[in-house]
Amino acid sequence: MNASRTAALAAGLAVLALLLAAASAIADNYVALGDSYSSGVGTREFFEETCKRSLYAYPELVARERAGTSLTFRACSGATTSSVTSEQLGSLNSSTNIVTITVGGNDAGFSRIITSCALPWPWSCEGELTEAERFVTNTLPGRLETLYGRIHTDAPNATVVVLDYPRLWMGVNCNLATFFSSTEMSRMNHIADLMKTVMQERANAHAFRFEDAIPPFVGHAICSESEWLNGLSNPVEESYHPNRTGHRSGYEPLVRAVIG
Repeated sequence: MNASRTAALAAGLAVLALLLAAASAIADNYVALGDSYSSGVGTREFFEETCKRSLYAYPELVARERAGTSLTFRACSGATTSSVTSEQLGSLNSSTNIVTITVGGNDAGFSRIITSCALPWPWSCEGELTEAERFVTNTLPGRLETLYGRIHTDAPNATVVVLDYPRLWMGVNCNLATFFSSTEMSRMNHIADLMKTVMQERANAHAFRFEDAIPPFVGHAICSESEWLNGLSNPVEESYHPNRTGHRSGYEPLVRAVIG
């Protein structure tokens, strides 16, 4: 084989290698669903104000670390299982191959619980806590079953990663403007545990991947020396949500452990 033909063959092989590399990097079609824990409330900077979507939220972090990943960011602050169904699932289709979701806290009225529990004596949030425990045990499973069933139908080829909520408290309330008792903080953590159980059971029923956010946030709760969760903040809507470190070191590794 003469030199010119050898050079041409080498050039052709180089082009083929590039094409194969490009094919291997075909964009993953990633759709991020859910509520404020997925949209990025708590990170204090948003590129979309209505739903409070942040470049520091874990879906954005995951997408940037995966070359060629195409992210459709639908998670929205305040979302419930119902609003995810009606407003976010339209982005799913048979080409969707990654889905992440955290939802259920707003269904259980967690914002209302925190607002009530933060008030000083003689106000009490016992009723709200009891109602939330009852709701998570008796009603949330059915709502998640319906939602997860729709996700499975609308994105049949996707790896679906279901994420839960961390425990907010480590037994200490260091915010002087709030009045959470040790019992109230313990019960709020218990509700997070109940939600974990329900979400894991429903995720397993659909062969989704459940990733537990409680363990990575241990030692990083509100009022810890290394907070990954905001306590009472200004503006107040940033309160009781993961901060930038919480998304980067808490949630992102959970998703990356599944999808690489």
